[in-house]
Formats: sequence, structure tokens, C-alpha cells
Amino acid sequence: MSSIFLPPPTQQIAIRAGVELNVLRLDCMHPWVNGNKWFKLKYNLLEAKEKNFTTLLTFGGAYSNHIFATAAAGNLFGFHTIGVIRGEEKLPLNPTLSFAVEQGMQLVYLDREAYRQRQTTALQDEMRQRFGEVFMIPEGGSNLNGVRGCTEITKGVTGFDTVCVACGTGTTLAGIVLSLEKGQNAIAFPVLKNGGFLKAEIDSLLTNYLASGLPAPVDSPAPWELMCDYHFGGYAKVNDELLQFAQQFTKDYGVPLDYVYTAKMFYGVMDLLRQGYFKKSDGLRPAGGERILLIHTGGLQGNIGIEQRRK
Repeated sequence: MSSIFLPPPTQQIAIRAGVELNVLRLDCMHPWVNGNKWFKLKYNLLEAKEKNFTTLLTFGGAYSNHIFATAAAGNLFGFHTIGVIRGEEKLPLNPTLSFAVEQGMQLVYLDREAYRQRQTTALQDEMRQRFGEVFMIPEGGSNLNGVRGCTEITKGVTGFDTVCVACGTGTTLAGIVLSLEKGQNAIAFPVLKNGGFLKAEIDSLLTNYLASGLPAPVDSPAPWELMCDYHFGGYAKVNDELLQFAQQFTKDYGVPLDYVYTAKMFYGVMDLLRQGYFKKSDGLRPAGGERILLIHTGGLQGNIGIEQRRK
């Protein structure tokens, strides 16, 4: 299943303030199913295949990278797909949902109040009554299969002190801290307003995963922390400052950033550099001081819709 994906390259972008910055380009793995979305889908798709399911059902917003990736992966690997979308149908469809339909995904809309019940047995039973035997993948691929896939993100990538990643549900961070070596740590940048609540969610994911018996590269998670001041107003919220930062960053380093996740994380890292947060060169490392790996989690498809909305 993984054979159609390219290994993600690691790209050095700068040595700033005595700190070496590198980007793990998960966005380069596949045109449509890339970033952390593939890692969160991988073991869900394998379980669905092993259990002979033919239909995947999942949840997401109208601009969801997860909906986009699930539709494409379903088409690639021979699954029917159903996307339960938060909110009312709006025509014409935005680029994300248009692509999902082109990939064969059936779209179903739930008002926001009903959508909040997506994790309840009642709503999931209702979906099964309506659509039959479906393999359900939670919003964003946030389950233990998703964590398992994310333990593979940094596989084979060595020599870094700190790994930085944007954070929506915490699934990607949970997988990463279960794969880091001794002496490494992780920093997550929540893209939701008041993202401190994610600490409890991530702790729960880690506890449940370690108790599940699923394979983990290490016995205990590496140290991690949340940086909650770089959400720019909340999920999918952007302003001119963030857009200008992302566009300038692409011009300077040749790395395109998505506005929902990676732009906020990269902005946060650059701001922490200005504050002197990271360890500078001690003269012992020719390349500089602390070596930081920034995870590019893909999601570039969503930029089109955001740019259209801001016109």
C-alpha cells in the first residue's frame, strides 16, 4: 500500500540565530494523499481491508484536508467513500469538496448541532442504519490507528534535537513523541483558539495507545509541550500578517506553506527564534546550535479555498 508514496525529503532552510532549521517535506509524498493525513489513514485502511469492508465513512468540515485525503485514498485503494460534512450544503462546491466528489465520495451534510454528536453511539448507529456496514474513521483520523501511523513519520530521520509540528487533534504529536529517541523533544503549535485543552486529549491518546498493545518504537513518550499563542484567531482563521509571512517564506526558501496548519507553526518557530528560545551554537557543532526539524504536514489544497473566501 505504501509503494505509491515517495519518501519525504528533509530540506535545510536556514541557520538562524545559531539554530539549524530543517523541514521534513511530507507534502512531497503524493499529489493528493500526503502530509500527516496519509500516516493517520494508513492503518485505518489496512484494518478496513483486513475486515473486508468496502465502504469508508468519515467526518470533516467543508475545507477539510482529511476529507480530501480520504476521498483520494479511497479511490486509489478501491473503497467507496462517504464524507459527513459539518454544516449546510453550499453550491457551487468549494475546491476541496469538488475534488472529493470527483474522487467518488458521497457527501452528506449535518447541521452543526447534529455534527457535534459525531462521536456518539447514537449518531454512528444512525449512519450504519442509513448506509449499511461501513468502516468509520473519526474526524482527522484521530484514533489509535492514526497514532500508530504517526509513529512512522520520523522513521529514518535522525540527528535532531527538537521536532516541531502543528496540532489540530493531537494525534500526530502523540505518534511523534512515541517515536523520538532519548534526548529529543517535541513542540506542538495548536491551530485552535485556547488550545491548552489538547494536553488532556493528548495524554489520553498516549495512555490508551501504550495500553493497547499496538507496536510503539519506545516504551514511554518523549518530553513535549504546547505553544498556544499562534492560532491567529482559531481554526482556519487567517489574517494579512499570516498570509504575508507564508508568501514571503515561500519566496525565501521555496517551501509552500498551508495557512491552516504549517504557516502558523512556522510563524511560531520563527517568533521563538527571535525570543532566543532555542539553544544557540556552543561552538561544538559546525552547523550551529540546536537542530530543529519542522514537520510539513501538507494541506496545501486548502489554500485555494481560503484565498477565494478572502477576495
